[in-house]
Amino acid sequence: MKSDRRRFLAASASLALPAAAAEPDFARIREEFPWTGKQLMLNPAGWHPMRKEAIAAMHRYLEFKLYGPGEGRGEHAAGHQEEARRLFAQLINAAPGEISFVQSTLMGENLVVSSLGIPGGKWNVVTDELHYEGSIYLYKSLEKQGLDLRIVRQRDHRIDIRDVERVVDRKTRLIACSLVSYLNGFRADIKALAGLAHAHGGYVYADVIQSAGAVPIDVRDLDLDFCACSGYKWLMGDRGLGFLFVREGLQGKVARRLHYGDRQFSDFRYHIYPYDPPGPYPASWKVRAGAGGLFEVGNIANVVAAGHASNLRFILELGVPRIQAHARPMVERLRKELPRLGYPGLTPDGTPTPISAFVVEKPDVLRAKLKKANIDTKVEWNQMRVSVSVYHNNADIDRFLEAVS
Repeated sequence: MKSDRRRFLAASASLALPAAAAEPDFARIREEFPWTGKQLMLNPAGWHPMRKEAIAAMHRYLEFKLYGPGEGRGEHAAGHQEEARRLFAQLINAAPGEISFVQSTLMGENLVVSSLGIPGGKWNVVTDELHYEGSIYLYKSLEKQGLDLRIVRQRDHRIDIRDVERVVDRKTRLIACSLVSYLNGFRADIKALAGLAHAHGGYVYADVIQSAGAVPIDVRDLDLDFCACSGYKWLMGDRGLGFLFVREGLQGKVARRLHYGDRQFSDFRYHIYPYDPPGPYPASWKVRAGAGGLFEVGNIANVVAAGHASNLRFILELGVPRIQAHARPMVERLRKELPRLGYPGLTPDGTPTPISAFVVEKPDVLRAKLKKANIDTKVEWNQMRVSVSVYHNNADIDRFLEAVS
């Protein structure tokens, strides 16, 4: 069994992407996703299939847990946590000290909201209809506690900055939205929203789970204050571990510590036993700097971090612009052909994201067609959402269009 696992790890490593300077071989990349041989999966916006090499990286950590140190296993003991933090920071042009691990995207948003003192009695929060469902629940729940909540309606399947301007004022504490909407793929004008929030003394938060790894993100250029995402969508990892960005200048000043735990300090020393060094009773420690020192509390999932680190290396080496360019022709084809087949589009023209949404008159009929063709895409309410990633090709789009026609 052990030798079989080693052969699997070696085979997976041999499929690593060529040097970044080389033109990517997307047929070879497709081989890294065995799901493609079992089912046509057009829902990476829901849960992205994992790469062989990412699973192999997780196995390397688990082999350390199984066999202990030795034969190089000890280097995987921490699950490459700090590498994952550093690589995610690189992906969004942040500093590692601006990244905290969080359980999920929504946990990150909750931490931001609470650290800003929301609901409070004097502020309002501005969000919009295209923000994530869990976030709408969050703010509507806080509204019951006295929050002045302002939800901007969509027009032509997009959020118009002029409509946001009408509801933002000097009491706006936070503008919260999705950089890319999970509903229809619309990309918000975050830079304009940040400028609007800052001009009124407020802050901006972006849910980036549908954008990190799929479209370029530069938190400096966007002037973002906060953003968060999990790793199981376009970062190609597993659930249970995500990232929260907190701009350095806000740490400990605007965004304050809410909970306390052992990931927030180092060099802990007791001063209660014989031969202990002298110091304050009962112990002393050094407080960790950075977003992690503010918001991380206890243990994180090392096995998930190992997969994240592997996937982030892959994404950075391939390059998000290349990922975006690979998906674009297939996305454009879907947006052109599906309305002709009786599925009106819900995604604004020219939207530069891999997510497209369509109206479905009879969702049960469509689900039956997709099941018969062994295709997984999201059909919920009277809408269909189709998403495209690195492992797809034009033959997949042919098969899908034939199935839904």
